Amino acid sequence: MFESYFAQALGFVSYILAMLCFIQKDDRRFKIMMILMNLNHALHFYLLNAVTSSLCCLFAAGRTATSLQTKAKWVAALFIILTAFIGYLTVNQWTDYIAIAGSCIGTYALFCLNGIKMRWVVFVGSCLWLINNIIVGSLGGILLEATVIILNLTTIYKLYKLNLRA
Repeated sequence: MFESYFAQALGFVSYILAMLCFIQKDDRRFKIMMILMNLNHALHFYLLNAVTSSLCCLFAAGRTATSLQTKAKWVAALFIILTAFIGYLTVNQWTDYIAIAGSCIGTYALFCLNGIKMRWVVFVGSCLWLINNIIVGSLGGILLEATVIILNLTTIYKLYKLNLRA
């Protein structure tokens, strides 16, 4: 019982980290906060016995850290292939593929896009992660993705207004 409460508490820590992440206008700060959030979220999902989701978050942390150093499309492709392969090996039910798809979409966004385009594609990935979190029963994760969707849309709007002024 304690483990379940602890797991859900970690989900709420991920929620706070995600809020700090998605209010960032600077892509580098955005990615650093995303690394911290994904590491915490990996432990959260592991404790909820959602192994595929946990591994997707670990890969997400690694890919985000790597995307700070390179934008090489072959590296993005490698992370997408590894995520899909490891995900395939750990799938317990067809709904686990939702987390895999969300993670692969996030990988593409972080390596191949920036600014508003990156955030729109991250928005799509967030929608998939919201569905995953509902299925897995991650209370903090549900709150996290619902709020991230709203914050991300707000930041997209702010960036759009900044671009209009420039």
